[in-house]
Amino acid sequence: MSNNTRRLLILDDDPGVGQTIELIARASGFETRFTSSPDDFFQGVDEWRPDHIAIDLIMPEMDGVEVLARLAQRQCDARIIVTSGVDHRVLDAAGRSATERGLNIVGVLPKPFMPSALRKLFDLSEPLVITATGGRKGGAGTQVYSPDAADLQSALDQDQFFAMYQPKISCFSGDLVGFEALMRWNHSQHGFIPPDRFIASAENTGMIDALTERMLDISLSWFAPRYARSSVRLSINLSARSRLDDAFVDKLLARCTEAGVPADQLIFELTETSAMEDPVASLDLLTRMRMKGFHLSIDDLGTGFSSLLQLVRLPFSELKVDKSFVITAASSSESRQVIQAIVSLGQSLGIQSTAEGVEDAQTLQFLREIGCNFAQGFHIARPMEQDAAANWTHFTLQ
Repeated sequence: MSNNTRRLLILDDDPGVGQTIELIARASGFETRFTSSPDDFFQGVDEWRPDHIAIDLIMPEMDGVEVLARLAQRQCDARIIVTSGVDHRVLDAAGRSATERGLNIVGVLPKPFMPSALRKLFDLSEPLVITATGGRKGGAGTQVYSPDAADLQSALDQDQFFAMYQPKISCFSGDLVGFEALMRWNHSQHGFIPPDRFIASAENTGMIDALTERMLDISLSWFAPRYARSSVRLSINLSARSRLDDAFVDKLLARCTEAGVPADQLIFELTETSAMEDPVASLDLLTRMRMKGFHLSIDDLGTGFSSLLQLVRLPFSELKVDKSFVITAASSSESRQVIQAIVSLGQSLGIQSTAEGVEDAQTLQFLREIGCNFAQGFHIARPMEQDAAANWTHFTLQ
């Protein structure tokens, strides 16, 4: 098998649908297997190790929700497409539930679906990445490397972490307005390790602040000579486990000053959940950060259950719509309503809004129509290494 061959495992009780998916997938360069048996399906997950999975929600022996739950228990990181003829609200809810379990849901497709819709989901997926040891990244059922604090410290000492940069554009002009810096790890033995494999470990072992500071150093060293004192901004993620006290914030400010980048060119992104864990403490700290000049973005907005009254009291300068809604905007009226509500909230508060996860021109057009300020996603540009990012300047609107 070629190193770039992708594998798709299909679970569906309708042979006609399964064969149709197989034909479309093979034309897109996949090896495929189809089964209607849950037992055969899980055997295929464990032994054949597909990097893509297509699942029908309504199955006679085991429903798709239970299948997804078992995949989550296996820590499956294959890219998953959920299909079904159920009501679209149920389909969307199943997709969101699977995402919250940590599964990589690339799309939900109501039956009957157009072949072009399925091909688009395949096209959004990158080929397999072969690690330095010859292992297949992305395969379900593979042994997962779980780094501890010593591993993370060793990686810091050996400069194994690096940054990828995803452009953010104006929805109205296509002009570059900023980059989101995303930490990556190229391990000397285990190869490429995705963030969801090491961020949680960093949080649990108390290493997350060290990683955040290193990420800021790496990205500022790239950003400063190209964009310092320009209108382009750099976004950095802050973990819910970060020690967000005055001393930590002073360290962040000192790094910006040393690099020659004004604080107002930095956007720190916090999740809705982390911002609301202690609203009173958050209000004090985030106010100080804003007073020092930093911009603050509330990330993944719409996925938590925080009090709207408490939320709007916090001094955020940007609302970032969670990608789970944006990715499904073209097919889900509920997702479009949530996006519009968040954008309208931002407009009423004088706060700019950003949509992440834009994967098609239709969604970008919708964002323009409702007045969303900024957008990022695979349709615009994938995260890229520093040389490619330095040459990226504009997205041509259709």
